Amino acid sequence: MQAPPPEVLYEDELRFLESWDSGRRPKGFRMTARAVVTFLVGSGGEALRPPKGSKAKARVIEPKFVGDRALVERCVVTLVGERGLLLVGEPGTAKSMLSELLAAAISGTSALTVQGTAGTTEDQLRYGWNYALLLAKGPSAEAIVPSPVLTAMRSGSLARVEEITRCLPEVQDALVSILSDRRLMVPELSGRNELGESPHVEHAAEGFNVIATANLRDRGVSEMSAALKRRFNFELVPPIADAKDEIALVKARTLRVLERAEAPLEVDDAVIEAIVTVFRDLRLGRTEEGFAVDKPSAILSTAEAVGVASSLGLAAAFLPSDRELLRLVPGYLAGVVTKDDPKDQARLLAYWDGVVKRRADAEQRVWRTLYELRGLLET
Repeated sequence: MQAPPPEVLYEDELRFLESWDSGRRPKGFRMTARAVVTFLVGSGGEALRPPKGSKAKARVIEPKFVGDRALVERCVVTLVGERGLLLVGEPGTAKSMLSELLAAAISGTSALTVQGTAGTTEDQLRYGWNYALLLAKGPSAEAIVPSPVLTAMRSGSLARVEEITRCLPEVQDALVSILSDRRLMVPELSGRNELGESPHVEHAAEGFNVIATANLRDRGVSEMSAALKRRFNFELVPPIADAKDEIALVKARTLRVLERAEAPLEVDDAVIEAIVTVFRDLRLGRTEEGFAVDKPSAILSTAEAVGVASSLGLAAAFLPSDRELLRLVPGYLAGVVTKDDPKDQARLLAYWDGVVKRRADAEQRVWRTLYELRGLLET
């Protein structure tokens, strides 16, 4: 499995946390709200003790989401109630990862997901039909093909809708009645009683809710309607604020990529730090020293930094040579920075002539080498 979901990747931790806290559990939650928050942000280096009588060993829970603990707590509180959770932010700020981790901890599965695109249909949010059964027996409960949302309603789980603003308005609005009434009408299965037509209704079980994501930079096909917005609590997921946290995350994610490829980590810590620093400088439009930088139009996310660092490690493992890994950095950076606008190459060169040169003049080894490689950016 190339990318195991969090419920598989952290199966032992989830099982431990389910029994660790014996406090009150919200309806439909597999563990307490405190345990969910701990799963995401970690135990702060403290070894959590299992309950008395358990054969499990005390364990430290490592953080999986790098961000504000208060943000995670607000997300969990929203999901305890009956309002949907909408995670918004720039691309690459780990909105999808946050929604996956929340779903895995609360419901035990992050798989009940609809990927929003311009081609997403209303059926993918409600239900479809097995047409062989439909033709053979007519409309029946067994002929229904439930959407991930309907499956979540039936099981009392969390459904995830990725990039909701990329869906067409009439598709988005299929969620309005589901989120407000907590039920889904299936008119094809309606019957008759003494009062007339009796509609078939699918009621949401306790624990059902929806986590959606939307990018601020790419607003997609259409804006959300006011009616749908009112059904969600909005939470902004910002980029990682602390440089040290981002460097640590990029190194950890790079190591995971290389472990899956059965390759050793041969990328120097100083190189990873330099890559993250370049991304942060260009993303923020200023350096740590306080110098202004002309921001490129490309989105320079933490995920992109992981991609560059991982590529260096994979190159070292599978295309070994005597050349220094730093020689590969300008080429990968140019590919990331100029992917949206060729004019961004000039901004990258200006960054090299200003910030990189200034750091090279300060006798910083990595930056001196990078400045000497400036010519690779012009090819």
